[in-house]
Order: sequence, then C-alpha cells, then structure tokens
Amino acid sequence: MTKEELKQLCLLEIDKNKDTIIALGEEIFAHPELGFKEENTARLVRETLGRLHIPYQNHLALTGVKGNLKGRRSDVRVMVMGELDAVICPLHPQADLNTGAAHSCGHNSQIASMLGVAMGLAPLAEYLDGDVAFAAVPAEEYVELEYRERLQQDGKIHFFGGKQEYIRLGVLDDIDMGMMIHSHAGVEDRHFLIGCDSSGFIGKLVRFTGREAHAGARPFDGINALNAAALSLMAINSQRETFREKDRIRIHPIITKGGDLVNIVPADVRMETYVRGTNLEAILDASGKVNRSLKGCAYAIGAEVEIEELPGYLPLIQNGRMSDLFAENGEALLGKGSNIYGQELIGATDAGDISSLMPFIHLSTGGYTGNAHSKEFTICDKEMAYVMPARAMAMTVIDLLWDGAAEARRIKESYTPKFTRDSYLNFWDQFTAGTIDHRSF
Repeated sequence: MTKEELKQLCLLEIDKNKDTIIALGEEIFAHPELGFKEENTARLVRETLGRLHIPYQNHLALTGVKGNLKGRRSDVRVMVMGELDAVICPLHPQADLNTGAAHSCGHNSQIASMLGVAMGLAPLAEYLDGDVAFAAVPAEEYVELEYRERLQQDGKIHFFGGKQEYIRLGVLDDIDMGMMIHSHAGVEDRHFLIGCDSSGFIGKLVRFTGREAHAGARPFDGINALNAAALSLMAINSQRETFREKDRIRIHPIITKGGDLVNIVPADVRMETYVRGTNLEAILDASGKVNRSLKGCAYAIGAEVEIEELPGYLPLIQNGRMSDLFAENGEALLGKGSNIYGQELIGATDAGDISSLMPFIHLSTGGYTGNAHSKEFTICDKEMAYVMPARAMAMTVIDLLWDGAAEARRIKESYTPKFTRDSYLNFWDQFTAGTIDHRSF
C-alpha cells in the first residue's frame, strides 16, 4: 500500500463517520462546561475512544483524557489535541443558564475533530510506524480564577491552565510532537489558516497600602494609596515608547478597588494587569519595567506595594515543517490557494507552552461567523468546522508516521526546545517567586 492509498482509506473511514462527528460536536456545543469541570464532555471522549478500542487514561488534571492508538512500532508518538472547556458568555443563545458557559470559541469542534481523526486512523493503525495520542485537555480559557485558586490551595492543581498541568504531571513526557485545530472567528469560507502567531502573557495582582485618615479634616495624616496607583498608571504608560513594534507588547491595567469610603484617604487599593507579547524575552523585559513603575510610584507617595505574579501562557511557536505538511493536505482537500498564511491570533493559548517543549502546530479553520467570545459566534459550515480538520490532521499524521516515521524523526531531530519539562517548571517557579532574570532568556 502507498501513502496516498492509506490516506484515501482514512478519508473513507472519516466520511463514514461524518454524521457521528458532527453530532458529537453539536452535543458538546449544547452542553458547555467551564474549565476543570468538563465532566460530560470528558465522558463523550471516553465513550468514543472506548468504541474505537483505543485505551485511555482518565481524570488527568481532574477531567482530562488521553488515548493511545498503537501503531506497528511505538518509538515515535504524535499527538492530536483538543480542548474540553467553554468560555463564559452568558448572552450566547446556547449558554448554560446556571454557569454562563458557552462554546463561543469553538472548542466543541476541536474535540469532535480530534475524535474524527481517531475514527479515521483506528482501523488503519497497523500501517502506521508510530503511535497516535489523543489528548482532551481541560481549562484552556483563563476564567474563574477564584475557583481555580481554591483548587490550587486544595492541592488539586498547580497551574490555572490545563496544558500546563499536563506538562507538570508528566502526561506529555511520551509525546514527540503534536497538533490541534482552532476556530477562526469571522472566517465563514472554507479556509485553513496556517502559521498563525499568538501572543503570550503573564498576569499581576497588585495591592497598594497606604494609611487611612479623614479626607476632609486631616488628609495630611494619611498616605494615599490611590495616588500611588494612579501615578503608576502614568509611569507604565510612559514606558510604551521603549517597547519594540515587533514584540507587540500590550499592557492593560485596571483598578479593581479604589478605596473604601469617599471621606477616608484610600489605604487599600488593588490593581490587575496583563503583560502580553510575542516572545518571552520581551514579555519579561516589559514585566520588569511594569514592576519598576509600581514600586517607584509607591515609594514616591510613601505607600507600600505588593505584586503577585501569575503564570500566564507562553507565546506560540509554530513548527514550519509540520505546517507545510498540513498546508499540502489542506489544499488537497479544499483546492489550491485555499490556505491563508500568517494571521494573528489576537489572544493567547497555553498551546504556546507545549510548543516551547516539542514541535507543535496550532492550525485555524474557517466555517464560523461572529466574533469570538461573543453571543453572535456560531458555526455556519458544520462540515468545515468539524470534519475537514479531522481529514487534514489525519492525513498529516500519516505523513509523519509513514516510511518508518521518517518525517517525524527529521522534525524531532531538527527541533531545539526552548525548555525541558524541568526547566519549564523551574522557570515558572522563579517567575512567581520574583527571582527571574529576563536577561537570561
């Protein structure tokens, strides 16, 4: 059998299961669940893998599932990944009335497509020169932080993101490379988007502490923490000319508590901010400038400041060769010139963390209308959203694992990871402890 013949057999298997794939996606769409709570969605994944006789691990990072399809040799393992969770969007017509959760980011189509790949490859595993892992991951959306903080305090999680938890727990230690698909909001036509970039970010919780005094009678006895916070906003803004355009640094602080009573000098003022950028070095550099601004302005007013550093997500690193393979398969399905290259993914994803440890691609697909995370977001082309990604990813897996997994081996050998698992965990430990030196990256 040739590689192209194997691909055609795989496509026939996916097409036989087309209605099932779409039904799975629609079932998940109708029952959205927030991160680390995705019990129903995880059950659907388990049941589907079970029907395909693919053994799986369960309750990974609370709700995650990881299946492993064994090929005729098992020294290379390619991962297909999907995200279990929804986002909070209470005005969406399919939102959960109790939680406000809605699939207004398309994660339901990721899981359906991932399972579609499993349906296509499971009957043909004997022709693959490597294993295929199917990883359903919780909690990509950075929401319900107070809930996740309680889980963290209870020792149930360490990171707020599911993929970060997978890294910490060693779930990905046996994976050589991976891929996943994501919706691209507002792209209604049949396109795959290749090589999109995505910023990383870190978060900060800031507390300025001053001294209370009667604001009318004796303001001179107080230390105004709100003045320190307001001054720090100006200081942060004054740093903007030091940020390079190519790094796309974005800092957007808000004051979440400005004081207690209008006639009391504010002594307890809280702020939150993200620091975003396209590369880790620039993010850490900008983070240091933000911290200098916060500390300097507190000192100027005579206040104290506490800065709690929150691990965010790393910038996405797309693997060029894997992207090329997917692009070829995308054009084989949709026609020459159908791919779109180099679009920016405005937000951030913890897929960036995985891409710092292994070759990885995070593709996007059309078939969606409305803005992401909005009540208008929906699927306008179900075959494009659910089935076409399964076809293209399955074909790419075959490319990687054909002929002794030669392509996968070449990609693995040419890849230089930014982190090992241990250095990755050490990096975040240093960051949260405030001991990280951006000049070392």
